[in-house]
Amino acid sequence: MILSISNLTKKYGNATALHDVNLDVREGEFLTFLGPSGSGKTTTLNLIAGFIEPTSGTMLLQGAPLERKKAHERNLGVVFQHYALFPHLTVEENVEYPLKQRKVSRAERKKSVAEALEMVQLGGFANRYPRELSGGQQQRVAVARAVVYRPPILLMDEPLGALDKKLREWLQMELRRIHRELGSTFIYVTHDQEEALALSDRIAVFNHGKIEQIGTAHELYNSPKSLFVGEFIGESTIFKGEVAGDVITCGSCQFSIQKAEFDGAGAILIRPESMSIVDRAAARVDSGCQVNRISGKILDVVYLGSAFKYSVATDLGEAMVRSTADGVRVFEIGDEVTLEWKPEDSVLLPDC
Repeated sequence: MILSISNLTKKYGNATALHDVNLDVREGEFLTFLGPSGSGKTTTLNLIAGFIEPTSGTMLLQGAPLERKKAHERNLGVVFQHYALFPHLTVEENVEYPLKQRKVSRAERKKSVAEALEMVQLGGFANRYPRELSGGQQQRVAVARAVVYRPPILLMDEPLGALDKKLREWLQMELRRIHRELGSTFIYVTHDQEEALALSDRIAVFNHGKIEQIGTAHELYNSPKSLFVGEFIGESTIFKGEVAGDVITCGSCQFSIQKAEFDGAGAILIRPESMSIVDRAAARVDSGCQVNRISGKILDVVYLGSAFKYSVATDLGEAMVRSTADGVRVFEIGDEVTLEWKPEDSVLLPDC
């Protein structure tokens, strides 16, 4: 592990911003901190960077204690949302700056700066000033400046948040490419779940100053460990009720589930692609396999190109369904329908 964090806590007076966070960061991985505003993700990044001091806990970088070192002694790269470029320096001089601070020779500086600018595809922009660049180009200069001295970890705090959607998506792929080429460890902060899913080897989901779950995008989407993670990652339908054995009772409805490890208050989470939607009059009867069903009415229809996304009103609340666009009936707002899904396609979670 390149970075190990144990029981990291940060308090501001009586307010706890971060509470007993434990995290091992693997060398060379792209790890994203994901969560809503105020969940603790940026606080954790700032503690790693050395911009703020922890109230308690330890951090080990490559086995050495980190928390007592000042920010400039940690040798970590940092990229902010608002670039923080020096407006009076050229692109080349901005990227060269951290090498000058480290007393690197002129010849080595020139070589490293050229390599860093080529990596971010700005080799022909060395003599321009930040004001002469687009937002995306400025952000790439900021990345080049942060990686030019090859830090063991690159920290990024919402670096694409100020960019438009198309440019942001393109730069996401550029960051993945740069990560592969460098082989360094990236720690990235975002509140955008799509961005986290697109970029990350693993994702740490923060909530109320704690990490709720760490895993790959596939693990978090298909096997959430809490209702918060299930709701925050992707779209879902959630029905709450009382669990007893292999049944959950939600209001007047009973649904089959795989044998539960607990009884009592619980919820089932079903992803939109796991539900099928049929005309209520044509809903099939059981044919030897268990299928859960609930009636509803179409509230909204969105065409996504390869699929249709439906919002459906049921007695238990709104449900989300995604069905392929090829060879299926297209339902309209107001249609009476039945939703169906297999017991094994729902994730059972405690409601707490």
